[in-house]
Amino acid sequence: MSSIGTGYDLSASTYSPDGRIFQVEYANKAVDNAGTAIGLKVKDGVVLAVEKLVQSKLLVPGSNKRIATVDLHAGVATAGYLADGRHVANRARDEAENYRENYNKRIPTKMLSERLSLYFQAYTLYSSVRPFALSAIVAGWDSHPDPSKAAEGTPQLYCIEPSGVYWGYRGCAVGKGRTLAKTEIEKLKLEELTAEEALIEAARIIHTVHDEAKDKDFELELSWISPASGFKHAAVPKAIAEEAERKAKEIIDAANEMEE
Repeated sequence: MSSIGTGYDLSASTYSPDGRIFQVEYANKAVDNAGTAIGLKVKDGVVLAVEKLVQSKLLVPGSNKRIATVDLHAGVATAGYLADGRHVANRARDEAENYRENYNKRIPTKMLSERLSLYFQAYTLYSSVRPFALSAIVAGWDSHPDPSKAAEGTPQLYCIEPSGVYWGYRGCAVGKGRTLAKTEIEKLKLEELTAEEALIEAARIIHTVHDEAKDKDFELELSWISPASGFKHAAVPKAIAEEAERKAKEIIDAANEMEE
């Protein structure tokens, strides 16, 4: 039974006869049109990378960030509407603060992802709101209860979809280049990589999926949780990020020369 153009896409609270919620599907389409975001969980940390498309040459470099720190140990990378991403990042900060006030400890990454996914899902239930045009990648470090044993913690990586579904991943990608990015991620031996090595791979993947013929210029946004950051979520220092990007471009150029 066809349900296209019959009015079933006017509300997020209305199912089509074949069991689809078109508003959620449209939200997924908005994510598919956004710059690519990836997350890599490696043996000693997590790396987030975002292809932030530059809409105008007049924009200040480094503005309108798509990666946000939501607690000392956790960060969120988003693909989709920028305003929705800011709202979700603030909601994640509220959830982390609320958990800390109630339990006097950091919120586990899975709990943070679950609470955010419930928030996403609530926006698919009512006709008075629209689903978030956003997918979020949540990275965290669930540390040992003893602060002096932070290195004994475990890296965590989750991806939340506009429908409110969330999954745990070793590596994930969202956005317009997600298909090629996933293919590249699957080739990596993530459990053997360090965070420093993963930075280069993340930069290489973002540059590989970027279509220079169709897409606008972009800024590569990188953050990590690693021994170098004290197992806290932080933006990658500029010098390290530029070096990783340089090495990534060298790898891509070498691969292109071999193909020729």
